[in-house]
Amino acid sequence: MTCRLLRMMAVRGLPAGLALVLLPASAQAQDEAAPLIVLPAEPPPLVLELAPYPRYVPFIKVEKPRLARQVRAMLDAAMQTEDSAAVAAVVRFAQATQPYDKDEIRDLHRAYLDRRAREAAAKTEAELARIRASGVLELWKGQVELGAFRSTGNTDNFGFTAAFNFNRKGIEWEHTVQARADYQEDRGTVTREQFSAGYQPRYTLNEGFFTYGRVQYERDRIQGFEDRYSLSGGLGYRVLNGRRTTLAVELGPAVRRINYVDQQNQTTWSMLTSLDFDWRINPQLKLMQDASAYVGSDNSTFTSLTALESGLVKGLRAKLSYAIEHETSPPAGSLKTDTISRFSLVYGF
Repeated sequence: MTCRLLRMMAVRGLPAGLALVLLPASAQAQDEAAPLIVLPAEPPPLVLELAPYPRYVPFIKVEKPRLARQVRAMLDAAMQTEDSAAVAAVVRFAQATQPYDKDEIRDLHRAYLDRRAREAAAKTEAELARIRASGVLELWKGQVELGAFRSTGNTDNFGFTAAFNFNRKGIEWEHTVQARADYQEDRGTVTREQFSAGYQPRYTLNEGFFTYGRVQYERDRIQGFEDRYSLSGGLGYRVLNGRRTTLAVELGPAVRRINYVDQQNQTTWSMLTSLDFDWRINPQLKLMQDASAYVGSDNSTFTSLTALESGLVKGLRAKLSYAIEHETSPPAGSLKTDTISRFSLVYGF
């Protein structure tokens, strides 16, 4: 019986060890007439219950990482100003410290520059419209100057000086009217009496070149002439035309009519060259250099004026200037070179 049971278990693929364990139980079961345990022919298959496998990997849309709130606040504060250089510096440091947000910082900076460009264009268009609608007597700016001077050359004394200057800038035209008077009297005798006045229009051809005209009147009996009239016109060029620095040069023919005190009146042709340089060192300090030369065959006149202006209060400035005038062939009895040092107060309006 035992051998038969072993053969049956071997045929059914049960382990031999299990058969040996079951032998005593089988023998004991026969002795006690216990029922026989029947094992299944094959074990049940192992089944794993898993969730259905998706056909594709799901894509979840998330927002891009945003710029840190503190950095964004710093950029917004800087871009509320009109200082483009300061904004550029802040943007540069922000990109250096936030390299993963360079694109967003660059977009903010570009939006700021675009806004500034639109504002500048709108401001320019409004200014042009205002100029076009203005009358002949509008848009004039002027300044009045009062002070004292000291002269050397044909006279060596102290006196009083006064001047005014009016300027009007349009879209293409610019007009300048100016006059100056130096006067000194010693013990009832006039030792210096010099007057000058001039008018100069300019017409802009393009950003650099312009044409000009100049009419000038002078009176200086100490230098030997009652009246001197000068008329000139020609071409000019703006070498520098920045916000703080300007430089313009002019060149053209000129005709001069001179009424001498003790000589025969004379009309001469000459060539005029001039230079006009302004440098605003800071909001309160300005340096100016003007020079001109009437070069003729009989006589040439060279002038130079160097001036420094400093702001005192709103509309009022202090001015210190030094002028040189040189005549190559002055009237008989007159020196060739005169210098004038002036200290004056200038009121602008």
